[in-house]
Amino acid sequence: MIIMDEDIKKMVNSKCDNNPSLREGHRVGIPSTFSVRMEVRDYECDIEGIVNNANYLHYLEHTRHLFLKHCGLSFADMHRRGIDAVVARMTLQYKVPLRCDDEFVSRLRLTKEGIKYIFHQDILRAEDNKISLRAKVELVCLVNGRLGQSPEYDEAFKDYL
Repeated sequence: MIIMDEDIKKMVNSKCDNNPSLREGHRVGIPSTFSVRMEVRDYECDIEGIVNNANYLHYLEHTRHLFLKHCGLSFADMHRRGIDAVVARMTLQYKVPLRCDDEFVSRLRLTKEGIKYIFHQDILRAEDNKISLRAKVELVCLVNGRLGQSPEYDEAFKDYL
């Protein structure tokens, strides 16, 4: 299920009434451009009963791929055309762990620096809106195997930059 900003505001505002730290003027994570709600599956948890750290990368990537679809791009089609957006760098901050059956919201905001697309991503536990993970993911485009600009990505992302 894809949730856009207005839905996130409603969800956060309903939590704000009962949580003084979330009242108006206090932001929960990053302002988002795109959000998706997901649920932890049992096989994603380790022996401690929390989501294994590597699975957060899957959540982040899935969110970025859904965002691409939302922008009218197909990752597979772009690859067939010789244009590959690849991760160049990731910075991850683990905060509050997710557990089996937890629902969470994965959201992102996009900026661009030179040839890099910067995805600022948060994963929030739905029950209390606590930040579970904060990430900064830098992507670059390879055009026919060489580092370059992609007018197709620029056009698709123009409303979000």
